[in-house]
Amino acid sequence: MPRSIDDEERRARLAQRHRLLPHRRTDDVVRIADDLVALHSTDPVTVVLSVLVRMVHPSVDAVQDVVYEQRALIRHHAMRRTLWLATPDTVRLMHAAATRKLVAPARRQLLRMLATAGLTDPDAWLDEAQRQVLCHLRARGPSTGREIGQQVPGVRVPLQVAAGKPYASVQSAHSQVLTLLGFQGDILRARASSWITGAYSWVLTEDWLPSGLGHLDEESAAIELARRWLRRFGPGTTTDLQWWMGWTLGLTRTALAGCEAVPVELAEGPGWVAADEEPFDPQHEPWVALLPALDPSTMGWKQRSWYLPGPAAEAFDSAGNGGPTIWVDGRIVGAWAQDKQGEIHLHYFEKVAAARRREVDARVADLKAMVGSTRFAVRFPGDIHARILGR
Repeated sequence: MPRSIDDEERRARLAQRHRLLPHRRTDDVVRIADDLVALHSTDPVTVVLSVLVRMVHPSVDAVQDVVYEQRALIRHHAMRRTLWLATPDTVRLMHAAATRKLVAPARRQLLRMLATAGLTDPDAWLDEAQRQVLCHLRARGPSTGREIGQQVPGVRVPLQVAAGKPYASVQSAHSQVLTLLGFQGDILRARASSWITGAYSWVLTEDWLPSGLGHLDEESAAIELARRWLRRFGPGTTTDLQWWMGWTLGLTRTALAGCEAVPVELAEGPGWVAADEEPFDPQHEPWVALLPALDPSTMGWKQRSWYLPGPAAEAFDSAGNGGPTIWVDGRIVGAWAQDKQGEIHLHYFEKVAAARRREVDARVADLKAMVGSTRFAVRFPGDIHARILGR
């Protein structure tokens, strides 16, 4: 008979394993990333804020040093075609278990767009464009997409993106070529001009990560990645893992069986924990946190009722992306937003005791100290976001 794990224990596990308790904070940026498996990087702000709230001595410069000078964390597209930041070891697992399967459909889509743009031999054009981009990076070193578009004119072909849709646009083909080269593992994203922008420079993988992305097989990589997710996010359901990974149900079940996941009973029904999970301290400790949009602790599960009360659903958008959130003792109780003047505005979805609100106010002060005069936009705000700002 599987043992039962209630919601209260799940919330306590989250707090400890995701370093949201004050005594669990650390200045080891790589350890923080590993303890979350990987950091969401689709919004560049998320990476830095997710780390800062878990540090003893928050420092943007320290995060930047680990990513760009030490190169101890690598940015790469993987699960759910999302951009992530993780250790090289984890990135190799993600590349094998998620990224490689993006290559074929992305290439087919680009070839269709090139044909629509009037190219008579899209395959030949694409192969030559990739060759030219790689030659440019080999000769010139790190270059932004804009620089590549300017200095490698042969790859600038205007493409119709989302033709017929309200958000249709025209995009230069070189942007799509760079994305495809990234999926293939030929190039990686390096430093951007600022920690709040996604205008990264591109580098050859062999220059940035000499040992490369490896040649792991999909199944063994999926098994190890599932094991790591269960260690950090377990207990979770099969649905949670499938959603987080963006896998088929078949691969999800294969990974769970391969890592010898242990069945447990949750409020949602059957769930899983890691066979080799670390000991759990059942003692509870009060805590509050302001987490950024797309923080791993917000986005780690698809079935969220154990930490997302019904009234707090507006912290997410219609696609399931979590905006900036206020947490009290393992539950999302509110949302926050920064205005153009740098002020932090709060919205509570439920009644919160005055003493706990004062703790939240202290976290607001911490956040202001972390970011200083920096103003940033949220790429994936929750449905409540605009109303918090009075728009």
